Amino acid sequence: MSTDNNSPEIEQPKNPADSWKAVIKAMGLVFGDIGTSPIYTLTICFAITKPTVENVIGILSLVFWSLIIVVTIGYTMLVMSLTRKGEGGTIVLKEILVSLLQKGRLATVVVFASYLGISLMLGDGVITPAISILSALEGIRVIPGMEGFQQSHIIIGAIIIAFFLFFFQSRGTEKVAGFFGPVVAVWFICLAISGLISIFLTPVVLNALNPYYAMKFLHENGLSGFIVLSEVVLSITGVEALYADMGHIGRKPIVRAWYFALVALSLNYLGQGAFALRNPDAENYLFSMVHSFTKFGFIPFLIITVMTTIIASQAMISGVFSIFYQAITTRIMPLMKVDYTSTHLKSQIYIGFVNWFLFCAVILVMIFFQKSENLAAAYGLAVTGTMSVTGFMLINIFPRTARWKLTPVAFIIFLINLTFFFACMTKIPHGGYWSLALAAFPFLIILIWKGGHKRIYQALRPLKFSEFLYGYIQLYNKGKLIPGTALFFTRDSKVIPPYVVHTMLASHIVYERNIFVSINVTDDPTGLESQMKTGLGPGLDALEVKLGYMELVDIEKILMENHIREKIIFYGVEDIVTKNIIWSIFSLIKKTTPNFVQFYKLPPGKLHGVVTRVEM
Repeated sequence: MSTDNNSPEIEQPKNPADSWKAVIKAMGLVFGDIGTSPIYTLTICFAITKPTVENVIGILSLVFWSLIIVVTIGYTMLVMSLTRKGEGGTIVLKEILVSLLQKGRLATVVVFASYLGISLMLGDGVITPAISILSALEGIRVIPGMEGFQQSHIIIGAIIIAFFLFFFQSRGTEKVAGFFGPVVAVWFICLAISGLISIFLTPVVLNALNPYYAMKFLHENGLSGFIVLSEVVLSITGVEALYADMGHIGRKPIVRAWYFALVALSLNYLGQGAFALRNPDAENYLFSMVHSFTKFGFIPFLIITVMTTIIASQAMISGVFSIFYQAITTRIMPLMKVDYTSTHLKSQIYIGFVNWFLFCAVILVMIFFQKSENLAAAYGLAVTGTMSVTGFMLINIFPRTARWKLTPVAFIIFLINLTFFFACMTKIPHGGYWSLALAAFPFLIILIWKGGHKRIYQALRPLKFSEFLYGYIQLYNKGKLIPGTALFFTRDSKVIPPYVVHTMLASHIVYERNIFVSINVTDDPTGLESQMKTGLGPGLDALEVKLGYMELVDIEKILMENHIREKIIFYGVEDIVTKNIIWSIFSLIKKTTPNFVQFYKLPPGKLHGVVTRVEM
């Protein structure tokens, strides 16, 4: 079975005008992060490497071929060909690979790796807004007379922008989302034009298109060249967004938009390299280059830069919300209160706890690192870690499909991603530990949450349906029934949780009609169906709801569609007793986060929680 046929590709608009609209929209939704990398990448590279002709051409060649090999070949051609109903992301890769494997050690490693990849992407969600906004505002110093603008004022300005960015998340971005694409498109046009002019003045940088100079640079510089790779990788940060956001707009618009972005980015990096040869002592090569060409147009360019970095940060925040939602619905992470800010766009969700936690973390790293140049020391480790996890998935998926011939290419991409990751590990003493610390928090939450639920399931010892049915029929036939319909939430109608046994068999609470409701999240991102099973016993039915992990579901609506008018809703609550510190943390998380009936917004007046004490 070929995994790229797991589900059909999203249909693309046939109207050329609609196609172009989708491409422009993709620019605003997907390419903000990788599109703003020219603000700081080469400035940081040449801060640790003298901008001689050999070094400039070598580093430019590394940047250009990273864009070609990692992004164009690795992601747009290989990774984005793996999809389930048009959706992408680490969880999709995990589901594809696990479906091809039999239960065993490798399947466990894959699941563990997917948790690691998710956590690293969440950690990256903190650093991206911080470095993007700071680096954009630092361009103020290029304006004549503003050279002495204090860094503390830039930090204050960045904090204010970040506050408004996070404050308006709860309002949703649907109304202004159409504005994002054109702004980023203008940004790419500015990058291309400024780079082209600079290349014309110093055309020797075109030699960087030859990969020989990239290999030569690494060979001649040894360890220092390897360390430079940790800064070169800044040019491809945001590459995971191409795959993670694929479900929001489709593969074709993203790929088409990437080719436009690739040309703009390549021209600008080459142009910056040319400018570095002419002005090796410039503080920021992008801003200085643009300012040297147009004094009057620099301030509008700076405004567009700030707007683009805000858009890039917005895209990252929306991406973090989507990752959390996937993790919540697949039971990887605890349930959280989710608000839907759009009636028809599933990507428009808001998770308050995540939003303000991100905001606090972004402010913290801004204050700690002060400058974008310092923050770059923490940047890259999370990104390359996620890329390495993706590469690991690829080399295990392709050999098991009809596209096995792509395995050598996937293996080369994996090795390149690993090389970038090990290069970024040299940043750990200089701030890179922040990436690991930020990723460690969600990673530990995932492990504790999954482990805790496994322990609870083992401790509760659910009853088989056949055993339950015998006692239930005896009670029901006695005729002491409560009028109305009662709902009992279970994971599976064939396995009866202890709270149901306690409520019905021990407490003799039996209604005229009793319905077991199970909500099962499938391995697919989309899809929603419900099935009513009647006659399981006298007055006993079951409603099974199956939904994709990206679906927004209205349980009350489904109940009404199945002609269910419930009088009361029972659900289980575990009272955890433990002396173990890990399970104490698990207990605290369960107490402070919503349970599933709150998550699905069931009517509180009908809810009745049944407590079961569990020793862990």
